[in-house]
Amino acid sequence: MTGVLASQQIQSLIDQGALKGNPAIDPAQVQPASLDLRLGTRAWRVRASFLAGEGRSVAQRLGEFEMHQVDLTHGAVLEKGCVYVVPLMESLDLPEGLQAVANAKSSTGRLDLLTRLITDSGTEFDRIAQGYSGPLYAEICPRSFSVLVRPGMRLNQIRFRDGQAIVDDAALRALHAQMPLVDGEAVIDEGLGFSVDLKPAQGDLVGYRAKPHAGVIDLERIGVYDPAEYWEEVRSTEGRVILDPGAFYILVSREAVCIPPEYAAEMAPYLAMVGEFRVHYAGFFDPGFGYSPAGGAGSRGVLEVRCHEAPFVLEHGQVVGRLVYEKMAQRPAQLYGTGIASNYQGQGLKLSKHFKSP
Repeated sequence: MTGVLASQQIQSLIDQGALKGNPAIDPAQVQPASLDLRLGTRAWRVRASFLAGEGRSVAQRLGEFEMHQVDLTHGAVLEKGCVYVVPLMESLDLPEGLQAVANAKSSTGRLDLLTRLITDSGTEFDRIAQGYSGPLYAEICPRSFSVLVRPGMRLNQIRFRDGQAIVDDAALRALHAQMPLVDGEAVIDEGLGFSVDLKPAQGDLVGYRAKPHAGVIDLERIGVYDPAEYWEEVRSTEGRVILDPGAFYILVSREAVCIPPEYAAEMAPYLAMVGEFRVHYAGFFDPGFGYSPAGGAGSRGVLEVRCHEAPFVLEHGQVVGRLVYEKMAQRPAQLYGTGIASNYQGQGLKLSKHFKSP
């Protein structure tokens, strides 16, 4: 059956040797519709971001762009504004017909930690051609905060697709009529549109903006950092904020969304023409996100927003992105928020798991 592979199918790929790990893949890496990828023991600081290109290996290109190497064995700081390439502990030997796509994990995106997958002969970030056999690498560029990393840390994840999985607009409307995907009117145009909430039900806190000169974040430490040392609160009483060029913001969607168990979704940017900003890169929504068998309010999506060249006024209810729904090949054995460590089920405006709750 075509679609995005579920957790039990990913486990079958591991058992068959199509997914390999050194050391062996931990069952905890297998998510409802993806596999978490682990950092290896060494990082290459490089002069610039790059793709291997057709017929060339990442190892060859590292020889061109390497500045120095960093041993991660006992932990090392990846500095803000620098670009690193880290070989991952996983490698692929995909069968023909099976392709893959990668994305940053939610906590990675909320730290403005740009993390993309690159492969040998790759001509696109985060896209793995069907039948690919070879190593995997993470390109990491901390944008707002320097971070302390160690081998085995999981900053990005990979999904596997067999054939065409995207749900077209007509099918998405039919699904919404059967099971509401948002708690209001569904704006469906090449996916399910979602907008920004700048008029909270209580108070005037609408988001957070990363401070420009904050300290290092140890990615292993959960719930320990004081948000005030890393973030400025963004408040609004009039339903709008002005985004500053180059600044990074955590905002929240106005809509609460639901991903039914037989579907997954990926956050995609809205039209580039709508303004001088883009919603950031952590974009996988697992089957079961915001879902309740009895029906429910869903979960709101946290928006990682970076402003580009000019200041831009963002208004309450402005559409800023879309969810592209994909059909699962099978219903996952476990759903997001059910029996697994799901940090963001039922969320509202929320920083990454490394910070204390305000």
